[in-house]
Amino acid sequence: MADHRAPKRTASRNGSTDASPTAVCSGAGAPGRRKAEKPSRRAGTRLREVQTGAPSKVTGGHAGGRKSLFPLLPSAPTAVGAAALLIAAAGALSMGDQPAEEVTTASTPSRLFTPASALSGTSASLSSLALDSRTQAVSRDSQRAALADAADEELLEAVEAQAEERNAALAQLAASAEKYAGQIAANAWHMPLSNYRITARFGFSSSLWANTHTGLDFAAPSGTPVVSVANGTVRSTEYAGSYGNRVIVALEDGTEIWYCHLSSFSVSPGDTVSGGQQVGTVGSTGNSTGPHLHLEVRPGAGDAVDPYAALLARGLTP
Repeated sequence: MADHRAPKRTASRNGSTDASPTAVCSGAGAPGRRKAEKPSRRAGTRLREVQTGAPSKVTGGHAGGRKSLFPLLPSAPTAVGAAALLIAAAGALSMGDQPAEEVTTASTPSRLFTPASALSGTSASLSSLALDSRTQAVSRDSQRAALADAADEELLEAVEAQAEERNAALAQLAASAEKYAGQIAANAWHMPLSNYRITARFGFSSSLWANTHTGLDFAAPSGTPVVSVANGTVRSTEYAGSYGNRVIVALEDGTEIWYCHLSSFSVSPGDTVSGGQQVGTVGSTGNSTGPHLHLEVRPGAGDAVDPYAALLARGLTP
C-alpha cells in the first residue's frame, strides 16, 4: 500500500524547517538512503571552521567541515598579530638607528626618551624635567637675591652718603658751637671773690645808708683779692667818699661795674682787663663797718640794678 502521510518537518536550532523529501525516511534501516546529519552538529562544525580557519574533523562519521580555499595561509587573527609584531620591531629598529639628540618631545626638544623605572614608575625624562624645574626655581631665587643685594647695597651707599653729610654738618656745627662757646667763655662772668658771705642785699634800708642800699656786700678778710667779673676797660681808680677806694670797669656793652671799699688798687685807668683778672683787694675804706666788697652793676653807666639778679642771669649764684 502506498503511504499517503505528509512528509515530517524537522526544526533546526536556528528555527528553520527542512521539508525536503530527503529528510524523511520510512525507517531507520531504509536501504539506499543516507542518514541525515543533525543540524546542531553541522552548525557546531561550521562555527569551529570559522574560528580556526581550518576544516574540522567530525568524529564518528563523515567529515562535515568545509575545506579552506588556501590551506597554506594562516588564519586572519594570526596574520593580524604577526603584522603588529613586525611593525613594532621595525619601529624599534628605526628608533635605535636614530641619534640620541633626535629623539625629542614637543615640550622638551633636547630631552631623551628613557624607559620608566621599574621601582618608581617614573622615567628619566620626567626626573630631568623636575630637575630643570628645580634648577629654574633656584636660578630665580638667586636672581631675586642678587637684586635684593643690589638694592641693599644702593640703600647702604645712600645711607652712608647721608651719614657723611650729617657728620660734616655736625662737625661744622660743633666748630661753630666751640667758637661760640669760646666767645662765651671769654665773655663769661666770674664771681668777684672766692671766699665770702653775703651781708647786705640790693634795696636794703637802714641808718647805715643815707638812701636804700644800691649794691651787694661780700664780707671777706682784708686783703682778699678782688677780680673783675667780666672783660672790660678800667675807667677810674680813686677814692670816692662814702664808697672809699673805688675801681670802675666798663664792659663791652657799656655796663659799668663798681668795686668799692678796697684797701688797694691792682690796675690803672685805661687798662684792659679780662674776667677773673685781679683789680684790687678787700678793705674797709669809706662808709664801712668792716672789711667787705660793695659791688654795684649799672647798665649803660646809668642807675644801679640788683647785682644778685645780674649774676644769676650770667649763670652765677652768689
